[in-house]
Amino acid sequence: MLLKNFSGLHLEAATDEAGRGCIAGPVTAAAVILPPDFENELINDSKKITNKLRYTLRDIIIDSAITYKVTHIDEHTIESINILHASIKAMQDSVMALQPFPEFLIIDGNRFTAIENLAHQCIIKGDMKYLNIAAASILAKTARDDYMDMIHEEFPMYNWKQNKGYPTKQHREAIKEFGPCKYHRNGFKLLADQLSLDF
Repeated sequence: MLLKNFSGLHLEAATDEAGRGCIAGPVTAAAVILPPDFENELINDSKKITNKLRYTLRDIIIDSAITYKVTHIDEHTIESINILHASIKAMQDSVMALQPFPEFLIIDGNRFTAIENLAHQCIIKGDMKYLNIAAASILAKTARDDYMDMIHEEFPMYNWKQNKGYPTKQHREAIKEFGPCKYHRNGFKLLADQLSLDF
């Protein structure tokens, strides 16, 4: 059973991101404030539950949340400010858009840049410990998956509907055959033998 609250404050927000390890598409973050009495024993780290359950839980989280926000940071911004800063920006932008504004923030992971007038705590593996971080992880993952499914229609040869932009063998083979496209993070190592390729 995940813990419901870290700070003891009524308006505690949680944030998490998805897509940091991908070589195509955005990094996506979500922030959410759940009601203090919210309970759901099925909610867990988005990586530990099935795709079908993720989408079922997403609807429950959205219907129940006091407030939530999802933010995509595109591949051009990722390349200009780097993936760590892009991940933090996505989380910050999501938190800043919450209405009402939170009294406290908990973040999955160990790196964050403070938001003015908002105390926060980073929690390593927080999506496996706290209900609200797990909920944010589900919102971020499903929103990013939907985005990758959408751009799959534009570039089906990379099979993003299945790999979601992660560097699978099939994804790398498609890059080798067709070259990268506008959604690829060209600052990332797209291929193991990239230095020998001439795109």
